[in-house]
Amino acid sequence: MTATESDSQASSHSYRKVAIAACFGTFLEWYDFLTFATLAVVFGPLFFPSSDPSTALLASLATFGVGMVVRPLGAAIFGSIGDRIGRRPIFMITITLMGIATVCVGFLPTYAQVGIWAPIFLVSLRLLQGLSAGGEIGGSAVYLTEHAGESNRGFKTSFLQLMGPLGILVSTLQIALLQTYLTPEEFLSWGWRVPFWVSLILLLVAFKARMALEETPIYLQLSKTESQSKSPLRDNLKDPETRKRMFLLFFCISAGGAVLFFCVQVYTSIFLKTTVKLSPQLVDQLSVYATVALLPLTVFAGWLSDKLGRKPVVVTGLILGATLILPAFHLLQSNSASTLLIILVLIGLSAILALVVGPQTALLAELFPAKTRNSAATLPHNLAAGWIGGLLPLIVTWLNQHWGSNFAGLWYPTIFLAGGAIVATLYLPETRKINLAS
Repeated sequence: MTATESDSQASSHSYRKVAIAACFGTFLEWYDFLTFATLAVVFGPLFFPSSDPSTALLASLATFGVGMVVRPLGAAIFGSIGDRIGRRPIFMITITLMGIATVCVGFLPTYAQVGIWAPIFLVSLRLLQGLSAGGEIGGSAVYLTEHAGESNRGFKTSFLQLMGPLGILVSTLQIALLQTYLTPEEFLSWGWRVPFWVSLILLLVAFKARMALEETPIYLQLSKTESQSKSPLRDNLKDPETRKRMFLLFFCISAGGAVLFFCVQVYTSIFLKTTVKLSPQLVDQLSVYATVALLPLTVFAGWLSDKLGRKPVVVTGLILGATLILPAFHLLQSNSASTLLIILVLIGLSAILALVVGPQTALLAELFPAKTRNSAATLPHNLAAGWIGGLLPLIVTWLNQHWGSNFAGLWYPTIFLAGGAIVATLYLPETRKINLAS
């Protein structure tokens, strides 16, 4: 074995170690965040008692939305810190905050026990979850991409995008098992708390894994030459090219990926349970099939972006999403919708989602200069994910109720995807061959 081959193997092993630790922490973030969304139907009567089930559901979705709304604040705070003192310290802070907040949700008293304090405590913990997610999601993309090297970045970094689906998958499987082996009364009494308690174990494992991580080579070079930005947010907003790219990231890549993600991975479950009236157990099983299909599709899309370019892959996903979301949901509710047809529709939507999010991790870092990359990528990404995508279940549900239609709200993601496709086609630069150290 030559010295070059030995160095290459060592480098590959080092990247795998970094990727596993970074991805596991992000998995915990998504597991925590999306366990709440999956159990939104349960939270309604427990924390927001109402004679109208739809009102209780809206209240629980609004609480989920609160965590999404504050994500940009977390992004602004932690993104700037990541540019000023390093990418690694943020990882330790965000994962600790998210883990503690989620475990505490599992111990909350209900409205029947403490009255109005129950939703107050719940909303407070959601705020803490949202702040930490704002620092983690986006910052982790920068961290992983700066470790990935110059070749096959789309493929290498696409694995980070699997953490959202995996978080949903593990959460869904847990809930399905609990609902299988517990009576409905037991599940409503204490069974729904178990996924939150499990977070404590995941937190300890993720924290230990991240303790072994090192700073990215690109940030170490910035530190060596004392090239860090002292005010990264201000520097980003002062530079016209960076401002333009932040808008493109917000409107095309992150908003497109967010509305697709929450539409495909979150709202479909709500739609099938509350509108199509399928049993929760069956919906959870169907969601598992779709999520399992999404995993290889996402990695394939990342690999494809290394061959064809980030732009054509993402734009194709945006166009397909804008064109097919409404017909897909009509199929889900049609009288002829068999279980097989529903599975095929969910897998088709997952394939569209994969085209947008597969190249996303690499794009987040490639669009911006190294010294302000963390804040430039994290803020618009979390604005889009938190405000445009994260509020999608609430907005779509409200629009459907307002217009008395099961589909009126779906124009919300359709319009965003169509607009993103047009703007990305005209203005999004190709970045797959960019030098990240520049």
